[in-house]
Amino acid sequence: MRTTTKIQLMVMMFLMFFTWGAWYGQMGKYLIVGLGASGDQTGNAYATFSIASIIAPFFVGMISDRYFSAQKVMGVLNIIGAAILYFLIQTKDPDAFFWYILAYTLSFAPNLALSSSIAMNQMQNPEKEFPSIRVLGTIAWIAVTNIVGYYAIGDKVTIFQISMFTSLALGIFAFFLPDTPPKATGKASSLGEILGTEAFVLFKDRSYAIFFIASVLVCIPLSFYYAHANLSLTESHMSSVENKMSLGQVSEVFFMLLIPFALSKFGIKKMLIVGLVAWIIRFVCFGYGDGISSEWILYLAIVLHGVCYDFFFVTGQIYTDNKAGDKIKNSAQGLITLATYGIGMGIGSKISGIVLDKFSTTDASGAVTHDWTSVWMVPAGIAAVVLVLFIVFFSENKTKAA
Repeated sequence: MRTTTKIQLMVMMFLMFFTWGAWYGQMGKYLIVGLGASGDQTGNAYATFSIASIIAPFFVGMISDRYFSAQKVMGVLNIIGAAILYFLIQTKDPDAFFWYILAYTLSFAPNLALSSSIAMNQMQNPEKEFPSIRVLGTIAWIAVTNIVGYYAIGDKVTIFQISMFTSLALGIFAFFLPDTPPKATGKASSLGEILGTEAFVLFKDRSYAIFFIASVLVCIPLSFYYAHANLSLTESHMSSVENKMSLGQVSEVFFMLLIPFALSKFGIKKMLIVGLVAWIIRFVCFGYGDGISSEWILYLAIVLHGVCYDFFFVTGQIYTDNKAGDKIKNSAQGLITLATYGIGMGIGSKISGIVLDKFSTTDASGAVTHDWTSVWMVPAGIAAVVLVLFIVFFSENKTKAA
């Protein structure tokens, strides 16, 4: 890969994750503190990303796999997204906010599959080359969350204003990315081929089917983290929450760069198992840590993010790329996006909102308190069940399925 190409791909990852990181981890606190939303309304807002992620694979399969270059699709979507954010920042009503954030996530979600496709289409060896490019996204997340924390704007609409400007920048920059033309050729012979569901052939591989199911299930507890970690740490008396949460992305950088070695040394199955065990431990830490008497437990929960995310989700992207043939690489990345940010986190976002309301109490003055230990034991239990099922049914198979 040429150095200029690598730099372009790094900038793409940086801008995309800077845009996403500005609002995603803070949206729950913004809704509850800034707009007075309930737990259920917050869960619904996070579920919009999942709705968009379910639609995204079919959109990507139809557009970028068959008709238009992936980088051009990315450019148009991010410019549209910036326009939607302009209107979103004007609303103060949690119910109206839902429709704006739904519209925005519909424009943003395809970026996850498009960026992986654009990057991997320039690579000869994704296992070795992809982590060093993808890590710029993590660095961007660290940068923007520290900015948010430093200026104490996690519960302010400013988080979406930042995203509006960087979304516009990414939209313009995307048109200058390396050309990633459609892989599929000829006339589509079926509706499934048009929609990009050709990637469903991967389910013929039993191990991949198990991995897909596990990805769906583990994203249920993942959604608890994104929706409630910021507010939970704040109410646990931790100060400068956004800055300290960025340590999770620092650990993500380290473990992402470790992926090529770990894959060759341990293989897919062991890495995925380690990722699942880490999820269980961190949720228990969130439940029992306290910013006054045992802040180190909360720090442990934060820094485990690198193992949790990299060893399951980034490794899963590489595993998916290895299983897919050249013709369906875009659709295959869209498929794993559907499993994780779509189905799994959609279910999880709704459940997380219901669980938060269940363990919330309102006193006579109207102040709301949350039983965070009980809240966090729910995702810990779900992750434990997924771990057992994965160990029993998944067997590593290094041959391609398509």
